[in-house]
Amino acid sequence: MSPDTLLAAGLFAVVSSVTPGPNNTMLMASGVNFGFRRSLRHLWGVNLGFTFMLLCVGLGLHSVLDQFPQFYDVLRYAGSAYMLWIAWQLARTQPAAPAETGNTGQAPTAAQPMGFFAAAAFQWINPKAWVMAVTCMSTYLSATAGWAQVALLAGLFMLLGAPCSAFWVGFGQAMRGLLQDPLRLRIFNITMALALVASLYPMLII
Repeated sequence: MSPDTLLAAGLFAVVSSVTPGPNNTMLMASGVNFGFRRSLRHLWGVNLGFTFMLLCVGLGLHSVLDQFPQFYDVLRYAGSAYMLWIAWQLARTQPAAPAETGNTGQAPTAAQPMGFFAAAAFQWINPKAWVMAVTCMSTYLSATAGWAQVALLAGLFMLLGAPCSAFWVGFGQAMRGLLQDPLRLRIFNITMALALVASLYPMLII
């Protein structure tokens, strides 16, 4: 793989990773609600899960799935249903109130950040992740590329994508001071939930 191709692929990785989408919306919301450290499993689930997807697509998974077009319909509707569920949970998330929780015995809704395996599995029903993976591998790999070049491209994406994901978590962490008020936090969570729902539009009109 030539240096020019690597540079072009790197630019694509940064631009596609840092722009808004379901992953970055959820990572920012996690940074606001749980802080940077508690969101690390979510962050690494996104990046390692997407890297694994890139490897699978680059090694031929996409070509195999093209023989079963009904798979994409299943992916579209299953992904939409799951993202709507995530949006609903996010909209219901409330700030933890230890004193009140102790009195009522009820835990706040969605008190835990998304875990590593859940975030990694989410990549397989994330429409933006599929577009990125297929575009990356079909544009920057030659038809005769071997597994080493696939691994190089996937590794480049992980190397450059992780800081982009961390930016969104860090941005959420920085906003925590502004969202200490429960009403402001509730408005923020509902806004992020609506952003997730809006991100479904391109997938559903295909």
